[in-house]
Amino acid sequence: MPNEKITSRFYFQLARLGYNPRLNSFHEPTMSLLAWIIAASICGGALSVMCAALFALNSRLQRYLGAMVSYAIGAMLGAVFLDILPEAIKLTSNVPALSGTVMFGILLFFVLEKLVLWRHCHHEHCEAHELLASEHGHDHGRSGMMITVGDTFHNFVDGVIIAAAFLTDMHLGIVTALAIIAHEIPQEVGDFAILLHSGYSRARAFQLNLISSFASIVGGVLGYLTLQTMQAWIPSLLALAAASMLYVAVADLIPGLHKRAQLRDTMQQVGLIMLGVGTVWLMMVLMAE
Repeated sequence: MPNEKITSRFYFQLARLGYNPRLNSFHEPTMSLLAWIIAASICGGALSVMCAALFALNSRLQRYLGAMVSYAIGAMLGAVFLDILPEAIKLTSNVPALSGTVMFGILLFFVLEKLVLWRHCHHEHCEAHELLASEHGHDHGRSGMMITVGDTFHNFVDGVIIAAAFLTDMHLGIVTALAIIAHEIPQEVGDFAILLHSGYSRARAFQLNLISSFASIVGGVLGYLTLQTMQAWIPSLLALAAASMLYVAVADLIPGLHKRAQLRDTMQQVGLIMLGVGTVWLMMVLMAE
């Protein structure tokens, strides 16, 4: 019997009812889909901010930030190439258009980064922060507020991406959330540092970062409510999610690793990147069983 392509709408309705396309069977969900999306958004937002605050305020923990960045690169690359893109390709009949969306997404995030709406600094000394400092000088917190606005927008988009992934497949949602959490913690450390540098107290910097993180929950809930009636958009959103993670990993994080050029550091970085990829692969294998 030849394989038949099911429509996007029918596929997503099956997913909502607990259908697992990898096992070709239904299962009884232990949590509602919306609950999963909210929980993943909280972990990717508020929980990441709390962990970042611990790193930023504890000098002993800061030595592990470099390792976390390397691991985040692997987690994001693994999520993109092992899970997100394969799932997006399954859901579309126009693969060239999907590839074009990925390319457009990379260009889009490049422009957004230029506008300081989408940047991934992991310390206070980076191009985006230095640009703001040179433009504003002693700005009494205005540059820190611009960073917060950009981070709020970024967190909102992360929430929408998480919702799109969970609406596609529960396992894809979990892997996507893992990749987002892995890179959010070192990024939030950078946000915390620039807010302190901008003149905010530790308590106020933590408060602003925490408030900003709740945008991911708003994005997740709105994404869930909107995308249920617009399932045809989900492959494109998955392609944009892949583009965002590729851009962050290749354009922002990997260049920073070249600052440590010794052989020992390079081997450690490669090992941690492979560990990140391996984590995604292992999660896929375990969840498929």
